Amino acid sequence: MFLKSVHHAAIICSNYEVSKAFYTDILGLKVIAENYRASRASYKLDLALPDGGQVELFSFPTPPKRPSRPEACGLRHLAFSVQSVKQMVQYLEGKGIDVEPIRIDEYTGKKFTFFQDPDGLPLELYEL
Repeated sequence: MFLKSVHHAAIICSNYEVSKAFYTDILGLKVIAENYRASRASYKLDLALPDGGQVELFSFPTPPKRPSRPEACGLRHLAFSVQSVKQMVQYLEGKGIDVEPIRIDEYTGKKFTFFQDPDGLPLELYEL
C-alpha cells in the first residue's frame, strides 16, 4: 500500500478569529504556521495534532454555507481520537459547547460522540 496516513484535513471557516480560538484555545491544537495571503484576502493556519497530523484552517471573504442536513455528499465529519470520551465531553461542556450523548460503536464497542465547530462542522471524539 502506498498511502501511509492522513496528513491533514482542511477546513474553511466563516469567522477566522472565532475558529482560530476554538481550534487552538479550546481543542488545544498547536500553531505550526499562520500566513495571510493578500491576493486571496485569506488566512491559512496550520495546526498540529500530537500524532503529527494537521488541520489547515482557511478563511475566505464570503464562503458558501456547508450543506450538512440532510447528509450531503463529501466529507461527513472529522474525527479525533481521545483517551477518554467522557472526560473530553465534560471539558467541552465546561467551555459551553454542546455535545451529543455518548454512544457505543456497534462494531468496535468503543465510545464516541459528536459536537460542532463554530461553523457547524461535525467533529467526532472517538475513544482509543
